Amino acid sequence: MSVLAALATVALLVAALLLVQRPLGAHIARTLTSGRHLLPERVVYRVAGVDPDADMRWAVYARSVLVFSAVGVLLLYGLQRLQPVLPLALGLPGVEPATAWNTAVSFVTNTNWQSYSGEAVMGHLVQAAGLAVQNFVSAAVGLCVAVALVRGFTRSRTDRLGSFWADLVRVCVRVLLPLSLVAAVVMLLGGVVQNLAAPTAVPTLTGGEQVLVGGPVASQEAIKELGTNGGGFYNANSAHPFEGPTAWVSLFQVFLLLVVPFSMPAALGRLVGDRRQGRLVLAVMGGLWLATVALVTWAEAVGAGAAPQAAGAALEGKEVRFGTALSALFAASTTGTSTGAVNAFHDSFTAPGGGVVLLNMLLGEVSPGGVGSGLYGLLVAAVVAVFVAGLMVGRTPELLGKKIGPPQVVLVALYVLTMPALVLVGAALTAGVPALTDASVQDAGPHGLSEVLYAYASAANNNGSAFAGFGAATTYQNTALGLVMLVGRFVPLVLVLALAGSLARQQVVPRTAGTLPTTTPVFGGLLAVVVLLVAGLTFVPALALAPLAETFS
Repeated sequence: MSVLAALATVALLVAALLLVQRPLGAHIARTLTSGRHLLPERVVYRVAGVDPDADMRWAVYARSVLVFSAVGVLLLYGLQRLQPVLPLALGLPGVEPATAWNTAVSFVTNTNWQSYSGEAVMGHLVQAAGLAVQNFVSAAVGLCVAVALVRGFTRSRTDRLGSFWADLVRVCVRVLLPLSLVAAVVMLLGGVVQNLAAPTAVPTLTGGEQVLVGGPVASQEAIKELGTNGGGFYNANSAHPFEGPTAWVSLFQVFLLLVVPFSMPAALGRLVGDRRQGRLVLAVMGGLWLATVALVTWAEAVGAGAAPQAAGAALEGKEVRFGTALSALFAASTTGTSTGAVNAFHDSFTAPGGGVVLLNMLLGEVSPGGVGSGLYGLLVAAVVAVFVAGLMVGRTPELLGKKIGPPQVVLVALYVLTMPALVLVGAALTAGVPALTDASVQDAGPHGLSEVLYAYASAANNNGSAFAGFGAATTYQNTALGLVMLVGRFVPLVLVLALAGSLARQQVVPRTAGTLPTTTPVFGGLLAVVVLLVAGLTFVPALALAPLAETFS
């Protein structure tokens, strides 16, 4: 793909996102502020025995999220273990306990890390009724928490954040299901497979035989991208010709994984009654995303070495049907959105290219982040930004009419420290205790350390992509990475809800001449710098030992 073609591709994608983000953001805002319940929603509430009109305290909201997610882990674990006695199992055995645990946690936490080959381990029923269902509800949970935080800013003198059950059901029924239906039809038209057929043996040109596995791929692919999930039906993920048959389908998948996160700022603007605030958040998210796209594309286009220079780009690990530029765009987008889907082999990217996608996750995945999680992650960074600005000018920091005091700063500090602690401690144990993990680190030197850092960054940020040279299919890694996913998802989530509760109890402070404006380019620049500095100050030493050392070696 030429430079002009690559620029045209990104420009087309940006234009499509800009066209959709305002109406979709408005729809999301209307969905979560509606006063009526649709008939399908009322049926769900009655079957579940929940009150959709119960206005919950933050602790009750958090407890509902945790209980719902725990039940999801147990049900998904059971489906995998009982697979041999279930319909459409394709003769596959039950999933091994450590892998079943890791997979259940992975899909419930919106991580979709896979230490197995999907088509060789999971039957159609487990894929569709287990994994795909969690793709919907885990994405919805993230969006619910983001909206609860926004309610914390907009509500005054209350300890209520809304009903988790109403938020969850509405997001699934009114947002994710309709979008997924349309996306699945488009991908069917593009050649993505959708059936319940048994594996088919096909003769090869050499006289051998290859077994081709079909399945409900298009339906799972749609919510895999829309929900920023990333778990592929096949081991090759979106590089598989049944998941990504053409270049335009691959580009459409990039659009799908970006569209909801990039629409959340428009929803924020409507919910807080100031669309300028939404535009500023969109600008910060978009600026960071474009920067990573440019850096990864440059790194892969000018890859060092005789082979890349002879080929015109670093082609190792790329799907040649798509080309380097589309693979770089996909990689930057998937690591910026906590999606984890891939159409190329990240482990084979150049050292600087792999370092950028690693850094993309270590920024906290706010460019634009996952469904909901990107918005609440950037709002937490905005709290840090106004606190720093308040210290600089000697004024009490305020954000969206709420004062940021010691209680809020403590919660934000714990949120900011959780992910780095998980990444660095988990990576240190894997790299430093060979007796536990000698089967996992398969490459020596800086690249091996990059693989370890990438694995734990992916788990702690609920991304799910991997440097595939890392051996994750061991009992230790399945267990440890599962624990990291749980803590990386639910500790920040509970802290965000606690922050929302503390903000909701405050009275809205009127703006004065001394109020720091948070809708200006100056604040947008400060917010972007805070995002970069938090990751930079934390992870530069580790990055210097891994991708940077590999780059200069």
